[in-house]
Amino acid sequence: MPSYHIITYGCQMNEHDSENIAGLLEAMGYEHTPDSSKADVVVMNTCSIRENADKRFFGSLGQFKKYKKTNKDFIMCVCGCMPQQPRIIEKIKESFSWVDILFGTQTIGEFPKLLSERIRTGRKQISIIDNSPDIPEVIESKRMFRHKALVNITYGCNNFCTYCIVPYTRGREKSRSLKDVVCEIRRLAEDGVKEVMLLGQNVNSFRDSEGNRFADLIKAVDEIEGIERIRFMTSHPKDISDELIDCYRTCSSLCNNIHLPVQAGSDSLLKRMNRHYTRAQYLEKVAKLREVSPDITISTDIIVGFPGETDEDFEDTLSLVKEVRYDSAFTFIYSPREGTPAAEFEDQIPERLQHERFDRLVDAINEISLEKNQAYVGREVEVLVEGISRNNDKALSGRTDDFKLVNFTSEAPLDEEMIGKAVKVRITDAKTFSLDGVITE
Repeated sequence: MPSYHIITYGCQMNEHDSENIAGLLEAMGYEHTPDSSKADVVVMNTCSIRENADKRFFGSLGQFKKYKKTNKDFIMCVCGCMPQQPRIIEKIKESFSWVDILFGTQTIGEFPKLLSERIRTGRKQISIIDNSPDIPEVIESKRMFRHKALVNITYGCNNFCTYCIVPYTRGREKSRSLKDVVCEIRRLAEDGVKEVMLLGQNVNSFRDSEGNRFADLIKAVDEIEGIERIRFMTSHPKDISDELIDCYRTCSSLCNNIHLPVQAGSDSLLKRMNRHYTRAQYLEKVAKLREVSPDITISTDIIVGFPGETDEDFEDTLSLVKEVRYDSAFTFIYSPREGTPAAEFEDQIPERLQHERFDRLVDAINEISLEKNQAYVGREVEVLVEGISRNNDKALSGRTDDFKLVNFTSEAPLDEEMIGKAVKVRITDAKTFSLDGVITE
């Protein structure tokens, strides 16, 4: 039986795209191999959010050239956000002419046809790149987990933040219908899925052709029998509505956690980033969330060293972090992306200063994260088991409702049959990024 291997870079949207690609390949009779050197087909699903993603991609891609020399039937495929950029396509065609198939984020459904044509004709550099205004067809994916699933509800983005390449690689925003999303999740629930992650570049701007909004979708999914946890990512602060905030009070399946990217704490930087909200408006959203759900956990994204960032701007970001007290944060040093407005700004920040500010920010976030995690010691929490712990092969790990990662042990042998089930765990120790515990049932 022919085999395949998929390498995925980037966000959960890309992870779900890879699940879809895996589903298509297995429907064609391919089986997965964890060893890329033994695969007949390798697919690199790429990300273009940061500059170093380009370097990593081309460095990794070059390593596969030797496979072509030793196996004439080996097929190399590149997909994802990078092929959506004309300059990347040209570079691949010029410097990596041995690559067989190229396709974009909107044309995953065309992959089986491209692969069949490559096998039949031997022709290389077959490609379909398109930012169609149509909603992509839902593909029967191969899920990474039996008990949880990723579900796309929107595609593309209309925000055009000045630092971001996504609207140019994934196209303009479009929403699936509430009815179609609910039908998909019902099928997943019937297949044993307990947790769904609703995905989009900006999920809370969801609006279908019948006028249903994101809060309406949350309420509809909350009513599906078998679904115990609802998560979503990513949300834009400007589109967090009062109706959505109220869902944290009324929807029992909605997890007590939100990822709310702030990017900066300075109004001047937020305006320059084209974020469409002020510091005060962001803090008002946080206050409303905590009024409805005082124990809600909040994570965020922050960019350090954006062009024009002054010492005062950075201190504003630092003070916002201390005021909100995030449970965790994804922090990034700004890197210019060709084709975005910010890449043309003249007042780029020196790399040395970027790193100094980054280190200070990470130290502040980690201190708060540890303090918040330490408050869990002694508590009993419910954990949805995900698998063997990465830190201890004699322990299991999973997530709480509020998205805390818990590694836990037991006096009795732990059974992998527990994966996908909810168990009670008493927290015994806290680290910056995780909790340790002992199963109590």
